[in-house]
Amino acid sequence: MRDLNYHHLRYFHAVAHDGNLTRTAEHINLSQSALSAQIRTLEKHLGQALFERRGRQLHLTEAGRIALDYADTIFAAGDELVATLQATGRARQILRVGALATLSRNFQIGFLRPVLARPDVEVTLRSAGMAELLQGLEALSVDVVLINQRPAQDAMTPFVAHKLAEQRVSLVGTPTRLQDRGTLADLLSSQTMIVPSHGSVRSGFDALTDRLGIRPQIVAEVDDMAMMRLLAREDIGLAVLPPIVVKHELESGHLVEADSLPGIAEIFYAVTAKRRFPNPLLRSLLRATESRHQQ
Repeated sequence: MRDLNYHHLRYFHAVAHDGNLTRTAEHINLSQSALSAQIRTLEKHLGQALFERRGRQLHLTEAGRIALDYADTIFAAGDELVATLQATGRARQILRVGALATLSRNFQIGFLRPVLARPDVEVTLRSAGMAELLQGLEALSVDVVLINQRPAQDAMTPFVAHKLAEQRVSLVGTPTRLQDRGTLADLLSSQTMIVPSHGSVRSGFDALTDRLGIRPQIVAEVDDMAMMRLLAREDIGLAVLPPIVVKHELESGHLVEADSLPGIAEIFYAVTAKRRFPNPLLRSLLRATESRHQQ
């Protein structure tokens, strides 16, 4: 394979960021036909179409988005070389992660830990709601989405849900509140409860208390696990959540786990899009997670 022509890549880079072939040609003092020819040469060299035309607009293909990521890195490294007069190291790999805003931070860190310490990897982490995250995944603006419910899937949705972990759900509270624990039924009927406002954990909790014939005293309904953790530390009630959410508090003794809730679990997923060019970092992360759970 011939070496990459960086003049062609520079022209592509300019058009991709400008979004308009005619305007870019004017900016770089080149005819539109000549600029088009340079980009066609690059596409032929790479064996992939980088743009698709929709009406009068140019839009990046998936291959074009990947090429632009690399071009950004390449030219940023060149700018750094000129600025510092020192040779740069190899280009850093970028992993773009979307996570549900209410998802456990401890779980997110655990999943990303294999790449966080790598000097050649840069992780960008974006928090949002489910709909926004899946839109970003479909638009290729993120590589993977971390959520705690499997997204709806049909023939038109390009998503793949990788099950990462299934965490049991427990009652968690302060040592003072749990000095006299009693049975699970005693705790559910006598203690105030901090519960998720929705989702599978809340559905499981409601079903459990209904089977036991208990009407729990709910003091707070919260859709953010981090806030549930803080409320439990403030001792306003027992929190219904996976122990991983309060891992550090359990280790330090600020909180204790009272009892597991039978039949209730939170499942964590890494959702990816069906892509011709998946981010290679994802495969290693998913393998590392699978390996940990097989041990």
